[in-house]
Amino acid sequence: MSTQKVVLVDDDAEVLEAWRLTLELEGFSVTAKRSADAALAELGRDASVVLVSDVRMPGRDGFGLLAAVTAIDAEIPVVLITGHADVPMAVKAIREGAWDFVEKPADPVRLIETIRRASEYRRLIIENRSLRAGAHPEDPWAARVVGHSPAVVRLRSRLALLADADTDVLLFGETGTGKEVAARALHDLGNRRTGRFVAVNCGAIPETMIESELFGHEAGAFTGARERRIGKIEHASGGTLFLDEIESMPMAAQVRLLRALQERRIERLGSNKEIAVDIRIVAATKTDLAALAKSGGFREDLVYRLNVVTLRLPPLRDRREDIPLLFQHFLALAAARVGRSAPPLGRDLLQRLTRQDWPGNVRELRNAAERSLLGMDEDFEDADTGAAASDGAERTLEELVAIAEAEAIGAALKRHGGRIGITAAALGITRKTLYLKMRRYGLSGAAALAD
Repeated sequence: MSTQKVVLVDDDAEVLEAWRLTLELEGFSVTAKRSADAALAELGRDASVVLVSDVRMPGRDGFGLLAAVTAIDAEIPVVLITGHADVPMAVKAIREGAWDFVEKPADPVRLIETIRRASEYRRLIIENRSLRAGAHPEDPWAARVVGHSPAVVRLRSRLALLADADTDVLLFGETGTGKEVAARALHDLGNRRTGRFVAVNCGAIPETMIESELFGHEAGAFTGARERRIGKIEHASGGTLFLDEIESMPMAAQVRLLRALQERRIERLGSNKEIAVDIRIVAATKTDLAALAKSGGFREDLVYRLNVVTLRLPPLRDRREDIPLLFQHFLALAAARVGRSAPPLGRDLLQRLTRQDWPGNVRELRNAAERSLLGMDEDFEDADTGAAASDGAERTLEELVAIAEAEAIGAALKRHGGRIGITAAALGITRKTLYLKMRRYGLSGAAALAD
């Protein structure tokens, strides 16, 4: 493999130089920058790079840099380092997509191992993109929307037709069918690719905060509004605004959103000044919005405004021929994340995978691939993959420890109803440590309850 590239960001020149020398001695190719904006100039989609950044810096901080990197390429690993760590900050880092979160003074051995795993993950991402694009050199969409079933080929074709149009799009599909993947593809391969891709999960924002989140506010607009905040709609101007789970949006916010879509103008909360915005809306829902509107659960006029073009994303049960390809892809990504080699897949396992209905769709398949790698999925234990030897004789000590740790965490989450604080206390670790280990093993509170 070629030299692993790391972009290192810290406003402290001495710290920056010390880490640069340390990483170069370990064989990394290091580009050191003292600001987030300077680091961004080194990045681009498909760049073979890992970003390591301090959190607290003048101007754009580490979280601002993380958001900017995610807009460029959501699969560039970002490792955040800070000497001011606390549990909420760690949780925020993981939720916003950081690869890892390390407290200063960072343990060199741990940080180097983290970067190596992140580099291998990134190498695999680039390799998979290249292989998929090479298989269909005339169709760049094949590298983004994976599959060769008729349903996926048809979806790619319609996405390609819409990419350069500024038409708003409604994506309809079951949970886990890849609606955000399709939205990102529309943005990245369309004429708005140089703008921001701003994603908003309407179901995850408290009703009292959603208007401020979308439209922004002026200082003093409400209790606790100490300074001006730019909303997601304004932040997405020039790019794409992705509204996920739009069926969860409160009625009051729907009224304001309808006006913004019709006029492409907004007002921040607490302001009378109109601001023009140049956005493309891609909304996603797992619910029939027209039926929801008839029952009074959604504004009918907003349904008509959003429903200019609707794309239906097929569930896995309607594209079974894509399941082996997707499973192998997720298995390889999981293996890179934990620093292991992906095992070969046997015919028996592939047949079992294809027969299942996968109600959680692609997301469920990805979780199954990660559990299979760790030897924790009972459905696949007897399959001839070589990944789950019944006696564990061929596993290394590190692998056995990882399996035991993942099982212990999963069992504890289940015992305590998925509650992070109580689970962390029961295991004798911090909430931050628990979040990081859950991320490593692909666990979630909800997943633990469902297993």
